[in-house]
Amino acid sequence: MNRNELVGVEAARPARFRWGEWPVRVGLLALLVALPFIPPFNREDMLRWLIGAALIAAQAIAFDFTAGYINVVNFGFAAFVGLGGYTSTLLAVRLGLSPWLGMFAGAAVAALVGFFTGALTLRLRGIFAAVMAWFVGLALLGLTRNLTDLTRGALGLNAPTLLATADNRPYYFIIVAMMVLTYLALWRVIRSHIGLAFRAIGQNLDAARASGVDPTRYRVINFTLSCAFAGWLGGFYAHYYGILTPDVMATSHTVEVLAVAYIGGRGSLWGGALVAFPFIFFVEWMRTNLVELPGLHLVIYGLLLILVMVYYPGGLAELIRWAGRRLRRLER
Repeated sequence: MNRNELVGVEAARPARFRWGEWPVRVGLLALLVALPFIPPFNREDMLRWLIGAALIAAQAIAFDFTAGYINVVNFGFAAFVGLGGYTSTLLAVRLGLSPWLGMFAGAAVAALVGFFTGALTLRLRGIFAAVMAWFVGLALLGLTRNLTDLTRGALGLNAPTLLATADNRPYYFIIVAMMVLTYLALWRVIRSHIGLAFRAIGQNLDAARASGVDPTRYRVINFTLSCAFAGWLGGFYAHYYGILTPDVMATSHTVEVLAVAYIGGRGSLWGGALVAFPFIFFVEWMRTNLVELPGLHLVIYGLLLILVMVYYPGGLAELIRWAGRRLRRLER
């Protein structure tokens, strides 16, 4: 075998491994579909935990789309989730619109506000863009608390549910489907020429501009898409839990999603989704069994983020990639 043939063989091995990732992902998806039928996950309390984990997983995918690819942390992310939820709920309560349509209306409103937020803030760099997004989130939170004639403030809105059933299993399948659609849609964008521009901006904004990429334009596109999915998921939140209060927009909820996305691995999309299920189960267990220590989960978020940033910045996704590289070496 000559040198050119050897090069061809070595180039083909990583490709086989990349294709081999899809059977793993399909297997994990099949496991998620089967979980509600496997004890103890078939219990109603466990199903609620699974729904919460899938919701956070989907939000982590949308959050990582911005933080991982254009290097902008949207500290107002939870506010866009809440904006979608409030929009869908108000349309259902005031106009009688179906929650199924209201969720898409919530996505559209969140995308519109995200577009204007991005157009105003994403000309800035680094921490300034993140802080401005946070200020917009705080403004939205303040509006929901103070416009009591519209939102009922801290009393909350009663949202009609998606389904006329108290069974949690159908809701679980809905949010898993939404999570998969969120991943596939954003993954497809990342694989396009637009995604190439996102990665260039995230790696070196000045070099991307010198190459002919308009950083502001592509950052606004990215931010708008992320906010649209946040609003869509917020609609599910409202119509599953049936009650919507301004607390859904709190920065602590953004921190929760941020922690999951970073521990899973920035710039992977799937890393945060993979981490969300065991992580949220652990958090819910603490909330149930350690009621005398409220807020302990936020302390754990902080400690885990510090450990990941210091010792393994690539998160779980990078660890899995490292294991894949080791396996390829063993094949040689």
